Amino acid sequence: MTQDPDPLVAMTRVLSPHCRVTRLPSGALIADWKRTRFLGMTAADVEKFAAESSEERAELVTGLVRAGCARARRQAGTDADVGLWLRGGHLLIRTLGFGRVLRLLPLVAPQYARTDTPPTADVARLKRAVQTAARTSWLVNGDCKSEAVTAFVLLRRRGFKAVLHVGVREHPFALHAWTSAAGLSIPDADPRGHAFTPVLSVGC
Repeated sequence: MTQDPDPLVAMTRVLSPHCRVTRLPSGALIADWKRTRFLGMTAADVEKFAAESSEERAELVTGLVRAGCARARRQAGTDADVGLWLRGGHLLIRTLGFGRVLRLLPLVAPQYARTDTPPTADVARLKRAVQTAARTSWLVNGDCKSEAVTAFVLLRRRGFKAVLHVGVREHPFALHAWTSAAGLSIPDADPRGHAFTPVLSVGC
């Protein structure tokens, strides 16, 4: 049975972005800022979150989902989600221009709210999905701007911290975009070994 050293950390991972949990001597208090309400949990229930495979923990998570304080566990975006966002973002960039799309990002990628970082494995899985979809799409054809915007939106919509960078290389002159999260970059920050100096960062 896998154990999390801190039950509140395990609980935070399943809570919705609009919820916060505070440790109390008698257990924990969940603040639901979206519905302006508070939910209390006993110390015994809080401890159950430390057991990742516990059936009792699963029951508690189901209760939080029904109460609107947690979302069913899912990956950082299914392949279908990635493909739709990638193609949609690419069309917007070609229609409106990259600068305008960057200004529109707050509408679809709200400020991150979770206190935990995205799991590295989830970001790596998202990176593979984005790059695979970009390479196999005749429309996108590996466009770094579309890949960066897609990764940024999908991560931020899950409540995770992500930063979209736009960098420049002087010799020969070139622009490149990538999103960084959990120590990874989508797409690579230095494609083919060429380093780019960030000149704009969205989401810092």
